[in-house]
Amino acid sequence: MATIVSTLFLSLDGVAEIDPAWHFPYFDENMGAAVGADYEDVDVLLLGRVTYDSFAGAWPERETAGGDDAAFAGQLGDVRKLVATRRAPGADLGWRNVAATDDVVTAVRELRADDSIGKVLVAGSISVVQQLLAAGVLDELRLLVHPVVAGKGEQLFPRSEEPVPLRLVSSQAFPTGVTQLVYSPAPFPGAAGYEDAAENLPS
Repeated sequence: MATIVSTLFLSLDGVAEIDPAWHFPYFDENMGAAVGADYEDVDVLLLGRVTYDSFAGAWPERETAGGDDAAFAGQLGDVRKLVATRRAPGADLGWRNVAATDDVVTAVRELRADDSIGKVLVAGSISVVQQLLAAGVLDELRLLVHPVVAGKGEQLFPRSEEPVPLRLVSSQAFPTGVTQLVYSPAPFPGAAGYEDAAENLPS
C-alpha cells in the first residue's frame, strides 16, 4: 500500500504560498538535505495544476542548462508525475512522464491500493493537500516552518467547522531557525474538558 506524503514550506502564520523574499534567505544546506530526503524513493509525484505549471516552466530548462541543479531537475523529469487538473486526461502537459486526473481523491485512493507503489509525494499544491486531508487519504504532512510572519498569501489550513487533529512524528530545528515538523493524522488524545485540564494547572 502506497504512503501519501506532503512536503511544504510554511511561514509562522500558516502561509504555504511561497514568496522568494521570505523563503530563499533560509534555504541552506540543512533545508536542502531535508528536501532531498523528501524526494528520495518517490514512485509518483503528485502536483496541483499551479504547482505543476511552475515546475514544468522551470525544471526542464534547468536540466538542459546543466547547472548545479541539473541532477535534481533530471530526477524530477524522470519520475512519474500525476497532475490534478480539469484538462482532459490525454492532454499534452509539456513534460515527460506526466498524466492528468480530474478526480484527485479517487486517483490517490487507487494509488494507495497499488502494491507496486511505495511512496507518493505531494509537492506544494496547497489545494490538493487540503482535499487529501479532508478525505482522510494523506498519511504524512512534512512542514519546513520558517521563522517569519509572511503577512499575506494562501494559508495551508483554511477556516473550517471542525478541528483537524494531528500527531507529531518528528521535529528538528535548523541553525537558521527553520523547524522541520512531520505530522500524521490522528485522533485527539482523548475526550477532556476544563475540569480535566484544571487538574494539571500549577498549584
